[in-house]
Amino acid sequence: MLPPRGRFVDIDGQRIHYTDTGGSGPVIVLIHGLAGNMLNFNYTMPDNLAADFRVIAVDRPGSGYSTRPDNASATLTAQAATLAKLFRQLELGPAILVGHSLGGALSLALALAHPDCVSGVVLLAPLTHTVAKAPTEFNGLIIRSPFWRKLIARTIATPASILGGSKMLAFVFAPDIPPADFPTRGGGMLGLRPSNFYAASSDLVAIEDVLPGYMARYHTLSLPMAMLYGRGDRLLDFRAQGEAMVAKVPTLELELVEGGHMLPITIPDRFEAMVRRVADRVRAARDARALDAS
Repeated sequence: MLPPRGRFVDIDGQRIHYTDTGGSGPVIVLIHGLAGNMLNFNYTMPDNLAADFRVIAVDRPGSGYSTRPDNASATLTAQAATLAKLFRQLELGPAILVGHSLGGALSLALALAHPDCVSGVVLLAPLTHTVAKAPTEFNGLIIRSPFWRKLIARTIATPASILGGSKMLAFVFAPDIPPADFPTRGGGMLGLRPSNFYAASSDLVAIEDVLPGYMARYHTLSLPMAMLYGRGDRLLDFRAQGEAMVAKVPTLELELVEGGHMLPITIPDRFEAMVRRVADRVRAARDARALDAS
């Protein structure tokens, strides 16, 4: 029902799935969050942006139709290295990263570890700081043993996700209402597969391994950045994740809106406008550098 719609490239034993649309304008890369896939951005924004930009959407390693060996690292550092190799292989040049939720943390990791790949960053309800305790709704994903993670993924994960899917979806979108076509148009059904459950659990338990190190370096970021956060987000708190980030990066533009966590789907127009503003800042910074060099 949801076949892969893009291309594949092999990187270090992983098969990465991506789409490449639009023209020859500045490059924008869309990076989805935990347990998601590229279709989470499939609500008008990519098509609108493709009129003026080259838009790359990617399934993170292990997510969607991208693969990742069970014994491969799931840390942000490892995922950033994989995406940096993808960018270089596709000869994208410095790109504007658009990261949602865990994809926001990955975007920041890329900007810090591979600055040659990044010209600007747009963060949507991002994870930027460690969380003392994950929401109880995510307890089923916190499986630290690879053996038990694999066993659960191959046995009870899919039926349990089907039974509790509507409740989980309501929590992730709250206070907004999930669109009826999210399972298909938004890629929700792909998360029911055992491989996607295993990857999501691996991603979640690996966050704490490297995120504190990145947090200590946020103050070094000087590229154009902006962030959109919902005041009603029940998954991540805009104060602990958004306002705390502004305290470390004063040049970061933070826009607070009414709504929850799934902003790429619920308010794509606001996000698209933010992407265009950051693109303007990237262009202005590039022109200023060229003027200084002349």
